[in-house]
Amino acid sequence: MTTHTTDAPVPVSAGTPARLPLVVFVLAAGTFLMLTTEFVIAGILPQVAGDLGLSLAEAGSLITVFAAGMIVGAPTMALLTMRMSKKLTLVLALVVFVVGHVVVALSADLTVLLIARFVTAVATGAFWAVAAVVATRAAGPALGSRAMGIVSAGGALATVIGVPIGAFIAQMSGWRSTFWVLGAAAVVAVVLVARLVPGDDTTAAASTVRAQLAGLRSGRLWLALLACATTTGGVLAAYSFIAPILTEQAGVPVALVPLVLTGFGVGSFVGAILGGRFGDAHPGVVTILVPAVTAVVLVAISLSVGAPWLMTALVVVLGLFGLSANGVLILLAVRFSGEAATLGSALAVSAFNAGTAIGTTVAGVALATPLGLQGPAMIGAAIVTTTLIPTIISRAFAEQHLMFKRLGIQAEDAGR
Repeated sequence: MTTHTTDAPVPVSAGTPARLPLVVFVLAAGTFLMLTTEFVIAGILPQVAGDLGLSLAEAGSLITVFAAGMIVGAPTMALLTMRMSKKLTLVLALVVFVVGHVVVALSADLTVLLIARFVTAVATGAFWAVAAVVATRAAGPALGSRAMGIVSAGGALATVIGVPIGAFIAQMSGWRSTFWVLGAAAVVAVVLVARLVPGDDTTAAASTVRAQLAGLRSGRLWLALLACATTTGGVLAAYSFIAPILTEQAGVPVALVPLVLTGFGVGSFVGAILGGRFGDAHPGVVTILVPAVTAVVLVAISLSVGAPWLMTALVVVLGLFGLSANGVLILLAVRFSGEAATLGSALAVSAFNAGTAIGTTVAGVALATPLGLQGPAMIGAAIVTTTLIPTIISRAFAEQHLMFKRLGIQAEDAGR
């Protein structure tokens, strides 16, 4: 089967919707909750560590284990639920999400917390993988990148609203209250998804595991997945320890941390939308420019000591660029996986979180080195820089594919 293997924009056809359908925004709301619960630990890390008697690196394992759950959960659940209605998969994922948050809110044992976070992450991986496919199909090929930009913006909105509010709630009434609120919000999300996400086309042919796996032979798919891992891993290496970086390295008052996190979130929200818009026309440019700028910003963050205002500005810029290519990368993964679109999307989610797990682990180790709190951002810069390798190679494949087309050569495998 021929798949889209070029970075050229998809032309608008008569069957293309003029605007994004409502379901895209519903899924963005679900992504908002998923990203909030994944990243909220970064904003409340000192409170969690203090309450449980842990070091910052040990408390940071609650972020790492969530990423590990996403790595395993996304592709596994994509295969296990491929014959299940996508609507039912989304609802069940949210129900598990609710239960996981109740367990975290009630438990005082680190092992139980880690298990609950892992199970919640598995459900989150299933939601993300299916949501990406449902959103892009509902939007149509010409608006696919824009749809993923909106869904990604839902995740970015988590850093605008979710993480700062979570940090504020933790300061006011304890970190467990943050998880009670997230669980309650997820109950509302269950109702919205159940009512507004359309059912599957019952006439569509059922896929098989073999057919799904056969769609993963695209070389450009794996380049996109590698870029997913490195771009997110580098940003999250620094962001996972952002609270102590702000307060102890830069001297930002503790009470102002939620406001700085809001600035990061606003930047992420705007960046996700702009990345999606530019990604429809220039995906190759977006996936090369974004990591290049992000690496420079992370180096600047690492070198900024005792400068609260400079650090605040750099964190906002990091939000603007850091994750703004994610929607484009997910779309490319879906496009290059052909018939295995759901599995390709799931692998993109796994790649993002593999990068997060590796980045946070290495950054946690760096805290114990002479680099101290400057280590996470420096490690993050090094990881993000490696994103340029797969994105430049993929761009070269795209140019080769376009050259074949201009010469009239039938080369379906060019760029694969």
